[in-house]
Amino acid sequence: MAGTHSISEFYHGRSIFITGATGFMGKALVEKLLRSCPGIKNVYILIRPKRGKDVSQRLEELLASKLFEKLKRQDPDFSKKVIPVTGDILHENLGVSQKDEERVINDVSVVFHSAATVKFDEEMKLAVEMNVVGVNRMIQFCKKIKNLEVLLHVSTAYCNCNVKYIDEKVYEPPLAPHKLLDACEWMDGDVLNTLTPKMIGNRPNTYTYTKAIAEYLLYQNKEELPVVIFRPSIVGASWNEPVPGWVDNYNGPTGLLAAIGNGLLRVMKGDFYGTSDIIPVDIASNMMIAVAWDNVVYKSDELKVYHCTTGQMNKFTWGQMERMSHECFMKNPVNTVARIPNPRFTKSYVWHEVCVLFDHVLPAYLMDMMMWVSGKRPIFVKIQDKLRKAVGSLDYFTQNEWVFSNKNLDDLLNKMTPEDRKTFNFNVKSIHWPTYMESYCLGIKRFVLREELSELSKARQTLKRLQRINFAVNVFLFIAVWRLLINRVAVARTLWNFLLGWAIRIFKRMPKVAKSS
Repeated sequence: MAGTHSISEFYHGRSIFITGATGFMGKALVEKLLRSCPGIKNVYILIRPKRGKDVSQRLEELLASKLFEKLKRQDPDFSKKVIPVTGDILHENLGVSQKDEERVINDVSVVFHSAATVKFDEEMKLAVEMNVVGVNRMIQFCKKIKNLEVLLHVSTAYCNCNVKYIDEKVYEPPLAPHKLLDACEWMDGDVLNTLTPKMIGNRPNTYTYTKAIAEYLLYQNKEELPVVIFRPSIVGASWNEPVPGWVDNYNGPTGLLAAIGNGLLRVMKGDFYGTSDIIPVDIASNMMIAVAWDNVVYKSDELKVYHCTTGQMNKFTWGQMERMSHECFMKNPVNTVARIPNPRFTKSYVWHEVCVLFDHVLPAYLMDMMMWVSGKRPIFVKIQDKLRKAVGSLDYFTQNEWVFSNKNLDDLLNKMTPEDRKTFNFNVKSIHWPTYMESYCLGIKRFVLREELSELSKARQTLKRLQRINFAVNVFLFIAVWRLLINRVAVARTLWNFLLGWAIRIFKRMPKVAKSS
């Protein structure tokens, strides 16, 4: 039976088509396919020109990433297998040329579609265009591929976050896909923005709303296409491959951790004991590769959905993130630390707002005043405004938790050989969270903030200086407040005199140290 073939053997001689390859998950997927499936024939990646750079320049930048250094040592000529396809999911027929289209539809048998907007607060019109219309265009394009064996669509575990127990199935959408597509054709952006709160209903944002509708669009085409849906939870830095802690953007938990490391984010809304369902990007890419293999080798008449989550198999809480991130950044501080890292999650709205005022807003104004006095441009108030908006988009996910079914994940692991389970490891029970968090925080220093680890000793000295300043300021404030109370309140004055007298008596009774001759 074909099922006896290893995953690497399955991809031998096959050509793959990937959208979203320049994104975080897409890069990890491309690298893993080329490194662990060396017999792969071609990897076609859809790339659009951007910011004055043509497709060849963007491909060169992609492959120059530190993510590919291990692969370069293993196969210096790996880039010959990576073929750029100029196009954009925002255009009809993906905007590809006739020549590129012919190559893809004649050569490709496996498609990974991960292109999407991942901004939670994206305007409805663009969110629909990217996440629904783009999927529809992808469906129509894939119907032309002559030997297509599987189309893997990357969704999100939170597309049905309006329910607490989420099964591995496609749910009824909040609105029929064709109705949404029709509405977006004649409504302008302002009208859609006005209607957005009513449209998304009990979902938190346009991202989860459009992702749910896109899934149903795929479900409607399951008879004509070999579709499978992959739902990762909150994707974070790599666990092991190809380097621990690799991350290249500020999305999701990375932005939170970077702000915690800088000392700019000290209080967040969230359930201390709630599940922080983070999935390392290499675990997700390993599982995507295995899922595609599974749905070709073990064909199913049903459209299968796979959850890639950690909460029910290896729970990690926001409270653990709070403590571990603090420990990591105190041990390995960032060079640009502005205040001592001190993150806190709270479910209390009142306490959160009080802490934001005294721990975020007032210090930002104070630091900007110091910047202005020293002749520098004030920046901290603007940073706090942006930070509060970014963190606010995550409030819904840090204050709630869900139960995700993982039956298909378990079944997939059981079908794999011991060697494949090692090469394409996505067993989340193997994650040791303290080790992962330390790698994650160091990865933010290295790959996002672009700081050299050789500068750690200097960063530690800066942090120690901040600790001394913080201690001195606290002592000054305590004495100032206490003196104010002494002058105003008789009881406080009496207590102060008692403590002072007691301290003097203790000091006088201490034995004197003999002078050495």
